[in-house]
Amino acid sequence: MSDGTGTGTAEETSVGSVFISNYPPYSAWSQNGLPDIQAALGRPPLPGATLGLYLHIPFCRQRCKFCYFKVYTEMDSAQVRTYLNALGREVELAAASPAIAGRPLKFVYFGGGTPSFISARDLNALVARVKRVMPWKGAEEITFECEPGTLTQAKLEAIRAIGVTRLSLGVESFDDAILKENGRAHLSAEILRVIPWIRALAFDQLNIDLIAGMVGESWDSWRATVARTLELDPDSVTVYQMELPFNTVYSQDLLGNKRATPVADWKLKRAWNEYAIDVLQAAGYEVSSAYTMVKRGTGGRFVYRDAVWHGSDMVGTGVASFGHVSGVHYQNAPEWGDYVARIQSGHLPISRALETSPSQRLVREMILQLKLGRMSAAYFRDKFGVEILERFAAPFNKLRDEGMLDFSGDRIELSRRGLLRVDFLLPEFYDAEYRNARYT
Repeated sequence: MSDGTGTGTAEETSVGSVFISNYPPYSAWSQNGLPDIQAALGRPPLPGATLGLYLHIPFCRQRCKFCYFKVYTEMDSAQVRTYLNALGREVELAAASPAIAGRPLKFVYFGGGTPSFISARDLNALVARVKRVMPWKGAEEITFECEPGTLTQAKLEAIRAIGVTRLSLGVESFDDAILKENGRAHLSAEILRVIPWIRALAFDQLNIDLIAGMVGESWDSWRATVARTLELDPDSVTVYQMELPFNTVYSQDLLGNKRATPVADWKLKRAWNEYAIDVLQAAGYEVSSAYTMVKRGTGGRFVYRDAVWHGSDMVGTGVASFGHVSGVHYQNAPEWGDYVARIQSGHLPISRALETSPSQRLVREMILQLKLGRMSAAYFRDKFGVEILERFAAPFNKLRDEGMLDFSGDRIELSRRGLLRVDFLLPEFYDAEYRNARYT
């Protein structure tokens, strides 16, 4: 089984391995699709479609060596405000389009980068501007990503005051040597410092992010990280397996210097991930997806994830951000200067797009919902008029024979073995033209 790029072995963490978040692959999107997204924004939305808003805050204290997002680490306060002004203006431009105007928001997601990098004053100014054109009073979920070392008690109070329901804390590891080696800006003491402030503010959901397989990880360090996580008693825990997309510091070093990868192989990362699942389940958590565990009785959920994986429209704002409206995927300008200049000239900063077919939309929702570990064939019958167990009989039967999943009636469920390697399985359902295509 490949890593989704057509390179590497089944076990080595080779450069190009990815977390699959969309379909068709991003490499299929192009400037040729710009008229399609402009047309989609210019007409009313599809009946019944929900809407979410993603706000990209691309600032960090330093760049993690495994990070593949668009981030900036050396911007001063004036540059930060220039960007936030552009971001606010982009939301205003998008909100005026017929596809978006007047629609209620189901979710809002502050992602990064590090949203908690910006000051409380700048955050409040941005939120006030956004809410004037896209109010989120009725939204089911407001998520805010945080790096522990950027938080103060006053900043957390400001984050809570804007209506954030789920605070997602990027812990990754409790081992300071591992955090330093991988380029994380925070240390474990900063994690422990902020937890009492977070608890006092009574966020609806505290999520802790971990990464299995950071450079320098061992069984002892991983067991300790899982134990420390449990001591903090979060409402949910997200565990990612370390990837090596092409544009990370680690990947570029490996490609340029032709070194062997320092990242643990997939077998070991899956073993660490499975250990975390077992320990969390014993402590009262249940599997919510291939990456997430939710504590029973807390009401923890992932509205953003579930909405996007079920075809919700999403206005993706910010430099290099991705969005989708009425079946058309799009990405914003990937560079700061171009992004800001386009907005200052009064235009949305979209740089490439792809209009999807009904069949592609079906595949997209199907592979993303497989990440939940369970799904119903009835959903696709009702929404797309397709019997997926018949149309995709070959890959479903192949994966069942390999012990990755099983199905009976309308219920399809991944085994634990399948759940731990789900991103490797999804290309089985791709159209032939995309199976060996570069993902990004």
